This record gives sequence, C-alpha cells and structure tokens, in this order.
Amino acid sequence: SWVGLQHSVPSPVLWLSGPLSLFIILANLFIILGILCNRKLPRAASWFFLSLLFADLLAGVALPFIPRMQFEKSRGYHSCFFIHVTPNYFFLTFLANLLAVHYEKYLCVSYPLHYHRFWVHRWVPLCLLLTWALPLLFACLPVLGWNQWGPSSNCSYKQIFPPAYLYLEIYGFLIPSILAMAFMSTQVLRVARHQLQEIKKVLRSGHQGQGPSELEQQLELRHAKCIASLFLIFLVCWVPYVAGLHVSVLAIQNHISIDRYTLLILTCVGSGSAAVVPIILGLSNRQYTQFWRDVAAKGCAGCRARCYERGEAGRHQSRAPCPQAEGLAPAPS
Repeated sequence: SWVGLQHSVPSPVLWLSGPLSLFIILANLFIILGILCNRKLPRAASWFFLSLLFADLLAGVALPFIPRMQFEKSRGYHSCFFIHVTPNYFFLTFLANLLAVHYEKYLCVSYPLHYHRFWVHRWVPLCLLLTWALPLLFACLPVLGWNQWGPSSNCSYKQIFPPAYLYLEIYGFLIPSILAMAFMSTQVLRVARHQLQEIKKVLRSGHQGQGPSELEQQLELRHAKCIASLFLIFLVCWVPYVAGLHVSVLAIQNHISIDRYTLLILTCVGSGSAAVVPIILGLSNRQYTQFWRDVAAKGCAGCRARCYERGEAGRHQSRAPCPQAEGLAPAPS
C-alpha cells in the first residue's frame, strides 16, 4: 500500500518521484489529446508516436513504485512478482517504442523515395504489436522460472531478477537501444546538413557576389538549434539514466559501496529523466501541439472580443446625456 511505501521509502525519494510521475502523466495526456484532435497528421508517424506516449504514460505511473523494489518485504509469490515485473515491463516497452519512433523517422528521412516500401510503413499494426509483445516476453522470463526465488525468500528484486538477467537487460537491450537511437539521430542530422548545403548552393547561384541571405542564416540557425537540442537531450536525459544503470550493476557486483537511499535517488532521477524524452519530442513538434495552440488562439480572440464589447458599452454609457442637458431643472433643495 502507499502508506506502507511511505514508512519504508525515505521522504526525499517520494517528494522526487511523486511530482515527477504526475508531470509525466499529465504531459503525456496533453500531447495525446492534441494528436487525437488533429486529423491532418501523417498516419504512420502519428500512430508510432501515440504508442510511445501511452508507453511513457505507463512508465510515469510506475515511477513512484520503483523505490519499493529496493526493499525486502514479506509478500506472497504472485504479489511480489507483480510488483517487480510490471514496472520493468513498462520501461522496457517505453524504450522499445522510443526505438521504433527513431527508426521510423530515420527511414523516412534517409530513404524518402523508398520509405513506402519498408515494412515499418506497410505493417504499422504489426510493428506496434512487436514493440509491446517482445518486451512482455522478456519481462516475464523471471515469472517463467528465471529467478532466485526460494521457499523462505523475502520479496526483493535480488530474488526476482538474477544477475545474469539484469546484465542481459542492461547491456543487451537498454544501452544498445540508447546507442542505436543516438546513431539514428546523428544520421538524420547528417542528412539534414547535406540537404541544407544543397539549398544554400541553389540560393547562392541566384545571388552571386552577395553575402549569405536571410533565409540561409535562418536555416543555419535552425540546424544549429537541432544539434544543440540533440546534445542537451542526450546530456540531460540519457546520461543520468545510463549512469544509474552502471551504478546499479556495480552495486549488484559489490564493486562499490553505495548507500541504498543514494541508489534510490539515482534510479528515480535516471528513470524520470529518460521518461521526459517523449514529452520534449512531442512539445517541440508543432503539429502535435497545433490543436492546443488553436484552442488558445480562439480563447484569446474570445477574451479580446468580450473586452472590446465591454469597452464599447462603457463608452456609450459615458456619452449618454445627463438630465440637465435635456432641459430638466434640478430638484429644489
């Protein structure tokens, strides 16, 4: 229960994971509604990103329960496995969907003429099914027997997840997925840089002997912002996550002596920072927030119209003639 969690987990961890979880849930709901209400979005890309947002929402729901995995409790077999396997599955699904989004964008940008022939575009439901089914299969391996549970075992992640399972998850899926996303993002920027150079050649051919045009400067600035954004996302979001994974592995191997509460904070910060990535990608895409910007514009226009009407009504009342102007004598005193 949440009351039991408060007694076992230190308050700073709850203050950190609770608001962060709430922010992730509300931000994902905000972007999901914006995408569902915008019917002009590309079909394949919007479905992939919607799946990612739902997975990120579930990861946000599971975030406050991650600290519970660090404490041993006397729980039954089924409840213990459910508490540990479910958050792990949510985060595995989140990373699988994020990898699928990067892969779809990489194919669309790198091979625009052949994109419609790829199976990612032709079999979108199958791809989405794989992004949810494969992590479920891997997450259920401890339930299927790959665990260290004994007759007198307490409920702890050490009994649910063997070291070999954790090594396979971290160094066989999580970190390779992050490196693959970084590689695909750099390739997309490389293609964008090449296209920018071609556009600049065309612009300079029509303005020979002149300096860089305003359009060239705007394109260069936009490309520089994209590079800076990618670097900041990797530095702020992925570096804490990877650092938390390595520290967890070193703690499991007993190579370092780290306080349990410090490990909890590192785990929460790393998992939360990784879960913020889809929110950054969604809010930075104008198509995903177009619906809310239209709603805000209509609301502001309505407020201005009401203020204008009230101002006009006030002007008419101030211009109305007083009784003395109509030839009426004032009342005798």
